[in-house]
Amino acid sequence: MKKEYWWLVLIIIIAAYLRVANIESIPPGLYPDEAMNGNNALEALDTHDFKVFYPENNGREGLFINIQAIFISFLGNEPWVLRLPSVIFGILTVLGIYFLTKEFFCENPKSKILNPKQIQSSKRFGNWKLEIGNCEVALLSSFLIATSFWHIVFSRIGFRAIMAPFFLTWGIYFLLLSFRQAQESKPPKSYILNSIFGGIFYGLGFYSYIAYRATPLIILCILAVFFIKARKERWSKHFCTAALTFIAFTILVTLPLNIYFLNNPQDFLGRTSQISIFNSATPVKNLLINITKTAGMFNIVGDWNWRHNIAGHPLLSIPVGIIFLVGLISGLRSLSPSRKGDKLRMTILFLWTMTAAAPVVISNEGLPHALRAILMAPPIMIFSAFGGLKLYEYLQKRITIKKLNIIALILLATITIESYVNYFIVWAKNPNTAGAFNQDYAEIGRELNALPKETPKFVIINAPGVDVRGIPMPAQTVMFITNTFRNEERINKNIRYLTPAELPETIFPENAFIRYLN
Repeated sequence: MKKEYWWLVLIIIIAAYLRVANIESIPPGLYPDEAMNGNNALEALDTHDFKVFYPENNGREGLFINIQAIFISFLGNEPWVLRLPSVIFGILTVLGIYFLTKEFFCENPKSKILNPKQIQSSKRFGNWKLEIGNCEVALLSSFLIATSFWHIVFSRIGFRAIMAPFFLTWGIYFLLLSFRQAQESKPPKSYILNSIFGGIFYGLGFYSYIAYRATPLIILCILAVFFIKARKERWSKHFCTAALTFIAFTILVTLPLNIYFLNNPQDFLGRTSQISIFNSATPVKNLLINITKTAGMFNIVGDWNWRHNIAGHPLLSIPVGIIFLVGLISGLRSLSPSRKGDKLRMTILFLWTMTAAAPVVISNEGLPHALRAILMAPPIMIFSAFGGLKLYEYLQKRITIKKLNIIALILLATITIESYVNYFIVWAKNPNTAGAFNQDYAEIGRELNALPKETPKFVIINAPGVDVRGIPMPAQTVMFITNTFRNEERINKNIRYLTPAELPETIFPENAFIRYLN
């Protein structure tokens, strides 16, 4: 096996460890939004009614919930089971970033994506370099997202959003791969098959997260740029075959969801219209403020929500933040009209970043918002890797290779250790994190499970939340732990959920067990 792949295996091991370790206890508790997914999954298992879209809790696409249901059917209704699909999607995204970045930056003998000058530039890494086809930038991109606190957090929470970067990464990878094979006049079955994979992966992304609906802008740009290239280089016929196959399978995969939205148009936007800047009195001012906050969350001030981040910490560590800025500046310079060379890859990365940022900056809730910006993670890490290699190339002319390699290895080790410490010690052990995941609600659920069936149990919901079938959202955590989302189960387990308004009319037995959700 090539040395390159040994490095990749090591990166995947690091990614897996940072996402799997202590998953049964970290994050602590169970946030009601996660529990709502779990309760829909439990109900689907009982009723065999697996939905394309689950309308409760402002509406959620059904794919992630249905996958969670499969895991629950084998492993039971535990919080960590709800988070296991996120772990898997997170790890596979790390792998996808490697292949996507390699497709962006690596030279193929018959490919024209890099020009000869760029190829020579990519060889200047002395003894540390791997072979040119192995692509250091691909490995570094994969490593950076593997050790990203930002990505680790959402790879360990039972939110569907973690699927969005996974599907977009793999969808674009297979699309670019199919175009390269078409450009090289490979047998049609090769590039058509990859176009099919690309369409399937990309189409499934629409079942992930509402922000994903902005991504057709990225795909349209890729199609337009490659259409122009294909015409110039006379492979238009192959391009059209690959592109139309990709589009056809995207449409086919998204058809059930599109049919649902045609029949239920009120569910299409969800909370988007409620939190949009266009509902404010000063939308332009708010947009500028939101852009500033979103741009600053990588290096200056990050998400303040303990569920998403160490409150206020930048989403990138100091060394990663520095190479991200280097990569961003280098990428902008490469787009200059005076610069020769192919601008395709940087055009795609910048468009991806801006498109993924759009759903964030047009919202007026909780900015900077790490969760809503999760689709930005792949291009941010690729920019950072590109910047890291540019910086290495610059320093190589001023420091001996041996010293530079030692510095690089120490820096990579430091980034890994810092990610571990920040997640498992600083963040996981902070009391604010336990509160953000409603650990006390989960403990109440376990208390109820330990009681005999004969004991009357009452849960009084004082905390506000979206109404779900007559009961406020905070109760979802207790309902999942006790498996009492459905009324039949509540009767069977002798549990009642009450709002404060119902208390005056409720008579509590003497032996009743009462708990409050505040």
